[in-house]
Amino acid sequence: MGRRARPRVGTKRIYELPSRADGTRVLVMRLWPRGIRKSAVDLWLRDLGAELRNLRLWNAGRLRWPELRRRYLAGLKRPPASEVLAELRSLARRRRVTLLCSCADPARCHRTILARVLARQGASSRA
Repeated sequence: MGRRARPRVGTKRIYELPSRADGTRVLVMRLWPRGIRKSAVDLWLRDLGAELRNLRLWNAGRLRWPELRRRYLAGLKRPPASEVLAELRSLARRRRVTLLCSCADPARCHRTILARVLARQGASSRA
């Protein structure tokens, strides 16, 4: 029996320069980031971005990180995010994937949460 391929997932800010090591560059934001050309991204999975209402509350200081994290994880379980997540998981098992978002702080960004979700489903590496 063959071994199952494990996801290879990294994260990066969309404004960082692309690199060959990125593999497939996947934007996981609801809205397209300003100043970024379409050619800088291989795939746009907007349904894996944080919900805009939650982001607005977070940015206004009316939502704390643990609650944003909880809401984001709950959203990943609902369609269409759950279906897109399955597609991303399959892609990451075949090749290196780098999750992209505009957040400056990776410790407080949904792309890091998403990378951890994928890592729980197999080994992951970080960029």
